Amino acid sequence: MKIFLILVGWIAVVLGVLGIFLPLLPTTPFLLLASACFARGSTRMHNWLQTNRVFGKYLRNYENGHGIPLRAKIWILIFMWGSMGYSLWKLQHLPVLQIMLVVIGAGVTVYLTRYVPTMAVARNPAP
Repeated sequence: MKIFLILVGWIAVVLGVLGIFLPLLPTTPFLLLASACFARGSTRMHNWLQTNRVFGKYLRNYENGHGIPLRAKIWILIFMWGSMGYSLWKLQHLPVLQIMLVVIGAGVTVYLTRYVPTMAVARNPAP
């Protein structure tokens, strides 16, 4: 079972990294899946993911219940709806797929805005 979890974790990491560059492939869900798989399959790989300089901080904050910074939520929604808008435009001849995309986008938007905590960003006090 551990080998399966590690394999799924690495596939999720690869898909998550590809999602940084490909507009329709999500990054965060794949990285969260990888973190969950590594947490159960390999302590070493989970630690590597948690301490990664690019996305480790976001994963740690999310897993510790601190949520996502407001700025990150805004950017996630802008990029998601931007890429969905492009996809909707390209899928004009397939209304069923358009409806599915809108439902998925609405679901992600509701989940992100209502159920994922917004992390308070500490401001530096004036000297």
